[in-house]
Amino acid sequence: MKLSDFDFDLPERLIATRPARPRSSARLLLARGTTIEDRIVNQLPDILRPGDRLILNDTKVIPARLSGLRHRGGDAGETSARIEVTLLEPQAEGTWTALVKPLKKVRDGEEIIFSRDLTGTLEGRRDGQGVLRFNLTGDDFDAALAEAGAMPLPPYIEAKRKADAADKQDYQTYWAKRSGAVAAPTASLHFDGPLLQALERRGVEFTHVTLHVGAGTFLPVKVDDISAHKMHAEWGEVTETAAAEINATRASGGRIIPVGTTAMRLIESAARDDTMHSWVGPTDIFITPGFRFQMSDGLMTNFHLPKSTLMMLVSALMGVETIRAIYAHAIAQEYRFFSYGDSSLLLPSR
Repeated sequence: MKLSDFDFDLPERLIATRPARPRSSARLLLARGTTIEDRIVNQLPDILRPGDRLILNDTKVIPARLSGLRHRGGDAGETSARIEVTLLEPQAEGTWTALVKPLKKVRDGEEIIFSRDLTGTLEGRRDGQGVLRFNLTGDDFDAALAEAGAMPLPPYIEAKRKADAADKQDYQTYWAKRSGAVAAPTASLHFDGPLLQALERRGVEFTHVTLHVGAGTFLPVKVDDISAHKMHAEWGEVTETAAAEINATRASGGRIIPVGTTAMRLIESAARDDTMHSWVGPTDIFITPGFRFQMSDGLMTNFHLPKSTLMMLVSALMGVETIRAIYAHAIAQEYRFFSYGDSSLLLPSR
């Protein structure tokens, strides 16, 4: 298929820059096959069945956006220049890969000062990215980063406004636990304590998995033939306990419904022979129309960017024409789009 098969026109006014409050008051487009209903997220207990299992990504977004000063001395005295850094991935040797702007202005070995407590040294360059070593490690680093960093909001939000204090809570899931993501699993942002309690009373069960969402989630597809696109690898884990819970639900006839494309990509990576297995390591799975889903009976997800890999994923689940109809309905009904937008529950006809 071609990239143009996943394009659509979206009015800019429908791009959300703040979330619904409370979280579970966001709108929910419910699609059962080709049948579409307009609902609210807090109605999920009425929609889901006892014995259904929601798969929740417990990754925690780090405040990966840093603004620092590069100090240099010279004949005219010391000067400084503003350097913007977005952390990407920790490396085994204790460094971080990062987007550094402007990278060409920083010399190898040069120090960038982010706060009174936190500094980083550019140790080198790799694939157009900087390699930074910080002066702190462990809990000390986490504490200094929490103080100096800002949440790494998606580019289409940052084009309209800068991250602020509210985003440190808004752009984090209710159950976030394992630090490492530089983007949120945004379908999960619609859940709060009262909704989770109502789902438990309904008999809906939960399994936590981890996929550290990387900055690659925002990278555009640059090839017209989508089969030539290479996904950015992301680290994930499905524990033996999580795998056993999922297999038990399948055996008892319950549905497996990932909350978010990250949870779906991870469990489909770990599935073999229609059975859930434990998994730890990177995945670059690319789900496009024609993919055979082994684990997922549905998907809760927000509305995605035109021509994105996530549009390809939901088209694989529901069918290209059905997704076109769903998105046309969402635009006509003025659903809010993207990370802070409304949500959908996609249940394909099987």
